[in-house]
Amino acid sequence: MTLADGCPGAGAVKGAPLLLLRLEGAAALALSVLAYREMGGGWGWFLGLFLLPDLSMLGYMLGARAGAACYNLAHTYLAPALVGIAAWVAGAEMAVLGSLIWSAHVGFDRLLGYGLKYPDAFGSTHLGTIGRAARRAGPEL
Repeated sequence: MTLADGCPGAGAVKGAPLLLLRLEGAAALALSVLAYREMGGGWGWFLGLFLLPDLSMLGYMLGARAGAACYNLAHTYLAPALVGIAAWVAGAEMAVLGSLIWSAHVGFDRLLGYGLKYPDAFGSTHLGTIGRAARRAGPEL
């Protein structure tokens, strides 16, 4: 499957906007880690839970469309923000800490260039093509 204009990964960000999005990821990672530290979260928990959102890739066992939906749900800032706000209001400190770990993970992924997935292939993201698909496509223009 290809996107609307017929090109896999069409609309992917390039150049200076890509750099800015990666720097935003670095900022989100840094702020999340600082907030986690200020709240007194344990580093063992942080390290143990940091890769938890990547379990969403198991959705790809159900196909590319389901996989992209599962991955994107776990890799946007919206989900940890909503969980964090609800936890803060409810006074659930552990859930707030969990949401900070989650947003740190998303920031780390963005910093590395892993974007939200298009349903045509795992390597087709809003930040460009990654993995084997990128190697097959050759250098970006």
